[in-house]
Amino acid sequence: MPLCKRLAVMDEFNIVASGLGFPEGPIALPDGSLLLVEIRSQCLTRIDAAGRRYQLTALGGGPNGAAVGPDGAIYICNNGGFEFGDVELHGINVPVGPASDYAGGSIQRVDLETGEVRTLYREADGVQLRGPNDLVFDRHGGFWFTDHGKSFHRQRDRVGIFYATADGSEIREVIFPLENPNGIGLSPDGRTLYVAETYTCQLWAFEIAGPGEIVPHANLFGHGGRFLYRPAGFRFFDSLAVEECGNICVATIGEPGISVISPTGDVVEFVPTPDVFTTNICFGGRDMQTAYITLSGIGRVVSMRWPRPGLRLNHAGA
Repeated sequence: MPLCKRLAVMDEFNIVASGLGFPEGPIALPDGSLLLVEIRSQCLTRIDAAGRRYQLTALGGGPNGAAVGPDGAIYICNNGGFEFGDVELHGINVPVGPASDYAGGSIQRVDLETGEVRTLYREADGVQLRGPNDLVFDRHGGFWFTDHGKSFHRQRDRVGIFYATADGSEIREVIFPLENPNGIGLSPDGRTLYVAETYTCQLWAFEIAGPGEIVPHANLFGHGGRFLYRPAGFRFFDSLAVEECGNICVATIGEPGISVISPTGDVVEFVPTPDVFTTNICFGGRDMQTAYITLSGIGRVVSMRWPRPGLRLNHAGA
């Protein structure tokens, strides 16, 4: 099926919240509320089922991705912060480089009961975390996360994929090198790790051998991934979510929308959205067919009815 290039209009979606500071990392909770991080506002935010918004805690830096851990706490990928430029003509927020006080990235843990924020990791075996972006927990209670790195005026970080335990006791770099890895997710059976690169706009699959271990696939790049898909056109991949049937739904920037790719690398469909910075998708609702999508450039979260159920994430009911 060819990709549709129509730009969606806002009235095709339900507006969940507006006025957010570059929202990312949405988590649909069982009570109908939504958690997310705001990179520009440097906080963790809750939006209740009635649309009321509450800032739960300040995080500093650039909170970029979030997930529920096995202990019910929220785990945050913090990229260390961005500077932002406002494109007045279109009214969008644009990350334009590392924050002036950038000193590296980190993994944070937020206790929802007390609001305590604890930094778990800043490095792995001497490798500084540059710009942690997104994470996914496996059924064993550990988590995989991408380090997107930082782009400077004339150079860009070489980065990879890490695996860590939720108690702060172990972290290691498992996959290296990748080009700006961003979205990350697991197949329904937990045996395949999916990773989306931003600037190459490539989707990769890695065979999992065990917690924090992969079976390398031979390729020219040496990172052990199996190439799945890359679209044509002015597109860049951001975060992703997986459907119950195994399709990978990748938030797509530039010519914006959600690219839905089968586990064999075929295009299922392309769902257009109305913001060039369409960055995340997650699933919720009783039947897991409510899609929540972050339109980060215009500071909104919207929802829509999705044609297929999303995959229930490990520990999401904790």
